[in-house]
Amino acid sequence: MIVRIMGEGQVNVADSHLAELNRLDDELLAEMQSGDSPGFRRTLHALLERIRELGEPLPDDSLEPSELILPAPDATLEDVRKLLRDDGLIPG
Repeated sequence: MIVRIMGEGQVNVADSHLAELNRLDDELLAEMQSGDSPGFRRTLHALLERIRELGEPLPDDSLEPSELILPAPDATLEDVRKLLRDDGLIPG
């Protein structure tokens, strides 16, 4: 799956990692719904870091269609709310 982190670029993440990433996404969604800003910030950074660790970066000049677009690390709670679907940032 091609994942774009806004402001950073794209990485290719194996579908086998989706369950782990969905756990972080569920935690992020719960923190957003409860208004837990420090928890949201911590989990967003953990999710993005895990994507970077698990994924293989695509070359900067590559423009593949992204199957998933994630917010930049400095995104606010409101920024991320605009990107959310009912099941979070990562499809279930």
